[in-house]
Amino acid sequence: MRNIINRCEQWLCNEVENAHASGIVLGLSGGIDSSVLAAIGREALGRDKVLGIIMPCHSIDEDEADARLLIKALDINFMRVDLSGVFDLELDAIGGEFNSLVKSNLKARLRMVTLYAAAQSKNFLVCGTSNKSEYETGYFTKYGDSGVDLMPLANFLKREIREAAKILNVPEKIINKAPSAGLYEGQTDEGDMGFSYDVLDEYLATGKIDDEKARERIDVMRRRSEHKRKPIPIFKF
Repeated sequence: MRNIINRCEQWLCNEVENAHASGIVLGLSGGIDSSVLAAIGREALGRDKVLGIIMPCHSIDEDEADARLLIKALDINFMRVDLSGVFDLELDAIGGEFNSLVKSNLKARLRMVTLYAAAQSKNFLVCGTSNKSEYETGYFTKYGDSGVDLMPLANFLKREIREAAKILNVPEKIINKAPSAGLYEGQTDEGDMGFSYDVLDEYLATGKIDDEKARERIDVMRRRSEHKRKPIPIFKF
């Protein structure tokens, strides 16, 4: 894993250099994926070429506390942009009733806009924090957390993210935290998906799974989210 991390760091340096960019920006959620990416960026590029942005949007206080714990541990530059007011104004402007999925996707897209505004002001690239387990099942928002320039972690299974986190000295509190999008108190990724990351990772890695219901659900998620991973269709004549 240390060798893989080193290769990822070199890849990141090359991508930044080839784009004639000055560094990277990423969202800091207080979770393990963004923590691992921040640590990789810090090692690869140095403190002044990495900017983490905390973007609460009616969020759980503990998530911001965990993000600040990581910032202190890694000594990285950061800024805080509270999107709660913008989120409320957007919903009021559109009008009508919105379910929880619409609201969560809107939050992700507001964060994407924020990251790009900050990145453009510094000639930085926006880095996404999605891992392979999320990417393959479509557990991300189209033009939200997938609206990025680079995806350094999209080939890392969740279990590999945990392994990398230990090597990169991510705080134990973050490593042991239940993966969550922070949509509400007690919400977890695994609860939403209906299966554990361990089951998902094993299926993605080997193609084998004992839980038939989980296999069917994973296959459905992959089929339904295929459009998220493909280029935008263009009519040709």
